[in-house]
Amino acid sequence: VQLQASGGGLVQAGDSLRLSCAASTSGRTFSSYHMGWFRQAPGKEREFVASISWNGVSTFYADSVKGRFAISRNNAKNMVYLQMNSLKREDTAVYYCAAGDRVGGRSPGEFDYWGQGTLVTVSS
Repeated sequence: VQLQASGGGLVQAGDSLRLSCAASTSGRTFSSYHMGWFRQAPGKEREFVASISWNGVSTFYADSVKGRFAISRNNAKNMVYLQMNSLKREDTAVYYCAAGDRVGGRSPGEFDYWGQGTLVTVSS
C-alpha cells in the first residue's frame, strides 16, 4: 500500500487542522489495514498519535492528544483522517500516516507502510 499524507500547514495555538491520508493498494484492500498517525518533532523520536482498526470501530490515542484529536477513516474512498483541535505549540511536528496489521499497535515497528509526512507548525 502507498500512502500520501496532506493537510499540514502553519496555524496558531488553539486552531484546528485536518490531516488526510490517501491510500493506493494493490492486491489487498485498504479496509484490511489498521491505520495510524505518528509524528516526529525536530530532534525527537517518532511517536504514536492515534490509530484506527480496519473497520473503524476501535480507535486509540496517545494521552497527549486524547480529547483534542480524532482519527477516522472512509474505506470506500481509501482515506484516513486526523482531525486536530485545540492545537498547541508542542503539536508541532511532521505527521506521518502508516498502515499495519496489528490492531492497537502503538510503536512504529508495528506498522509496515509509511507515507511521506506532512508538516504541522503551531505558533503561539
